[in-house]
Amino acid sequence: MWCSYFLYNVLWLVLSQAIVSCSRTNLTSMLEPQANMVMQLGEWEGRWESDQIGFHQLQVHKMLETHLDKVLNGRSGVKFFFPLCGKAVDMKWLADMGHSVVGVEISEKGIRQFFEENNMTYTEEPVSAIPGAKVYKSSEKNISLYQCDIYNFSSAIEGQFGAIWDRGSLVAINPGDREKYAALIISLMAKDCRYLLDTLLYNPKLYKGPPFFVPDEQVHSLFGNSCDIEFLQSLDVLTERTRSWGLDSLTENVHLLTLKNN
Repeated sequence: MWCSYFLYNVLWLVLSQAIVSCSRTNLTSMLEPQANMVMQLGEWEGRWESDQIGFHQLQVHKMLETHLDKVLNGRSGVKFFFPLCGKAVDMKWLADMGHSVVGVEISEKGIRQFFEENNMTYTEEPVSAIPGAKVYKSSEKNISLYQCDIYNFSSAIEGQFGAIWDRGSLVAINPGDREKYAALIISLMAKDCRYLLDTLLYNPKLYKGPPFFVPDEQVHSLFGNSCDIEFLQSLDVLTERTRSWGLDSLTENVHLLTLKNN
């Protein structure tokens, strides 16, 4: 009996390792068409300067509206982090509710437009901990936007956050930087943080990005060891604009991530 039990455990271990190996191979295969895609920071700044910002939305994002209660989880005065925030109107919407907002964006033009288009006065000052960086702060609302490379930002600058809204960030960073990005995001999560993550699914052989293809399997690969991951919603978001990219399907998925053992 002992021998049979030992043999069972060995077979189970071998099978488990084979499944993990197969999963990694499948994920690598899925990501391969975009694996070497790189956008330099200057290219993103150039898009802002030439107003190539089709990713900007004039209204609060529906996924945030729909799932805000799950993100807040009964809390008030939550400190939100917006990675690669652009000039998202979501930031003022949350600040108007009494939440505080910290964003990071490489484009000075995008940050200034956020304040100006929302008729908000603001101050500008250097960030001593990040050479060359600036922080723009609203005079009326609790909003601070940092102009810098996101990988130069850390919890040493603004502490940790009670919520993160990631729309257009994980799907915009270079695919080869995703593990570094995930490590940064996890380091910014307070114990009670609720991280709302928006990703896009499409055939990466048809479009090189950005925005880039981020399958659910990679969400689990990047965050699964540290976070519990709850799938919230999936929507068909194919439009005439995205058809012009050569796509025949486009799906938007939203997950809610929380640190394990909370």
